[in-house]
Amino acid sequence: MQTEPSKEKKPNRLINEKSPYLLQHAYNPVDWYPWSQEAFDRAKAENKPVFLSIGYSSCHWCHVMEKECFDDQEVAALLNKAFVCIKVDREERPDLDAVYMAVCQALGRSCGWPLNIMMTPRKNPFFAASYIPKSSRGGINGLMELVPQVMQIWGIRKAELEIVGADIRSRIEVLEKRNTENELGKDVLDDAYEKLVADFDVESGGFGTAPKFPRPHTILFLLHYWKRKGEKNALDMAEKTLRAMRLGGIFDQVGFGFHRYSTDSQWLVPHFEKMLYDQALLTLAYTEAYQISGAGKFKLTAKETVEYVLRDLASPEGTFYSAEDADSEGEEGKFYLWTMEEASNALPSDYVELAVRLFGVMPEGNYFDASVGRRNGQNILHFPKPLDCIASEAGLTLDELIPRLEKIRNALFEARKTRVRPLRDDKVLVDWNGLMIAALAKASQVFGEQKYLQAAVKAANFILDHMRKEDGTLYHRFAGGERAVEGFVDDYAFFTFGLIELYEAMFEEKYLQAASELTKIMIARFWDEKDGGFYFTTKNAENTLPRMKQVYDGAAPSGNSVALLNLLRLSRLTGDTNYEGIVSKILKVFAEEVQGAPQAYTFMLVGLDFAVGPAYNVVLVGDLQNKDMKEMLAALRRSYVPNMVVSLKHPAKAGVGYEKIDGKATAYVCRDQICMPPTNSTAKMLELLGQK
Repeated sequence: MQTEPSKEKKPNRLINEKSPYLLQHAYNPVDWYPWSQEAFDRAKAENKPVFLSIGYSSCHWCHVMEKECFDDQEVAALLNKAFVCIKVDREERPDLDAVYMAVCQALGRSCGWPLNIMMTPRKNPFFAASYIPKSSRGGINGLMELVPQVMQIWGIRKAELEIVGADIRSRIEVLEKRNTENELGKDVLDDAYEKLVADFDVESGGFGTAPKFPRPHTILFLLHYWKRKGEKNALDMAEKTLRAMRLGGIFDQVGFGFHRYSTDSQWLVPHFEKMLYDQALLTLAYTEAYQISGAGKFKLTAKETVEYVLRDLASPEGTFYSAEDADSEGEEGKFYLWTMEEASNALPSDYVELAVRLFGVMPEGNYFDASVGRRNGQNILHFPKPLDCIASEAGLTLDELIPRLEKIRNALFEARKTRVRPLRDDKVLVDWNGLMIAALAKASQVFGEQKYLQAAVKAANFILDHMRKEDGTLYHRFAGGERAVEGFVDDYAFFTFGLIELYEAMFEEKYLQAASELTKIMIARFWDEKDGGFYFTTKNAENTLPRMKQVYDGAAPSGNSVALLNLLRLSRLTGDTNYEGIVSKILKVFAEEVQGAPQAYTFMLVGLDFAVGPAYNVVLVGDLQNKDMKEMLAALRRSYVPNMVVSLKHPAKAGVGYEKIDGKATAYVCRDQICMPPTNSTAKMLELLGQK
């Protein structure tokens, strides 16, 4: 994945790494180390501070800083003289990223990526910043001015910097001490909804102002809240946001898939990288929205997103790569932008006018190029109006427009194939793959797509067979044929989420068994026996770094949030009531944080919604090959009952208490702790589940 270096350049130590991001920096003149004890030993021996730079392969500003600073001989010479320099891929080492992002926040800095930290050889940080230019400009100190200042301070006040760093660490550790006297109840669901209403963009959908992130778990929360309360506005907010994103430039209208976020409030101008976790979570959101509404546009969007993943992010082993870059040929978004001339040349002449109308193409362009301060003739393809409006304006019916749209899209897709693609980060992360497995398994159930299920099975089997040690513990990443990095709590929680969805899609016991085994390992390695909650790192993690519990549901949900939902589902699927005690402690240890800003913890609230009920446990008794069982299962999968687990027992193995009635497929339905009489009527089963 790395760019071919010129022959004069010599590699640094990163040449031996597998991370695509680290390999991108392998020919920098900066004398980079990967994160290692060797680097800190050298810093101690040479009495130098450490310069730590954290980024990821699809990060635009990481590329900018590399080109401007790390690939510059003058800057590199200065950094090499003053520091021992360490490069970290935040996706490969999310533990380090979390700790040093907390450092940045503790220092009151504007935090993002690239994340640059200066610290002592004892790992006491004293400086943090995001992007740093080569030379000072716009009120930002450049490296050429900053580094000599640090060298001077290090020479005369090193002891003070150690104290500053130790104080920052202690402040982070204090933040990890939580009040466990409160407990989350269903009132916080109402509070979260009200705060989301206040933050909702009525005009364009989504929440807040620019930049706007998709926030799929917030959509999932709103769908669950609609189901709980019958609050139509919750459903309206979710559907408006889903429609607006699909019509906007944040969705790749030619090759499908979602870009990471929108830089404006109208979803027009994206930050162009594509992340696997976004595709997974948005597929889940559109799939559940389809279950509720039956709207074809939501089904189509979910299927298009999966099509992109299976086409462009699938590995030969059946797992899924992490991301695609925002940049190509050194320019952000170049692969995705179109001039009027480029679009016209790619299309049959009789389709040009319709394409221009469909995708909002303008001669002057609709993309404002910040580097030149004006529009530059480039267009982001989007639908400025709903398709039925465009059809009417073009004198077509919607049924006439759709095949024309598909022909236009295919022509543009073929023309785009001749361009230089953005680089793809081809490392495989267990946590993000777990989310994708969950999305594929869920979509396979709702849409009846067998190929989605096959893809989920293939990915899950690779992880189970090749990403575990002999004791069953997980690795975090696979790249260049190498598995490495001990799994974090997110790996266990997200992959277990995928395995549970996979079990419910095919009722293969081995996936439920694996989910149970991994959950037990997760509890043993990450659970805080004293106060509750899961640490991000294991008990044997580096003791020089603070152990942290993450609960904020950001671009992806936290491991604690996903673990909460997993534990609730597993307790019902396996009958293991020990999980309920852990659930109770999670709802206590994080209660104060969640109550303070519940709209920031929406996947946690999805779990809470399940915990406070009503929640259903459905045991089906019958043979999957029989028509009556297929009909009963199809009815369940058409229905939107989010707080439900479903298991299957074959009549020959069902055991006492689970018999078929009159030789027909039979459903045993329990609501919370109350079990209803079994039924072989699909209509009665749905009635017991509260379906009208």
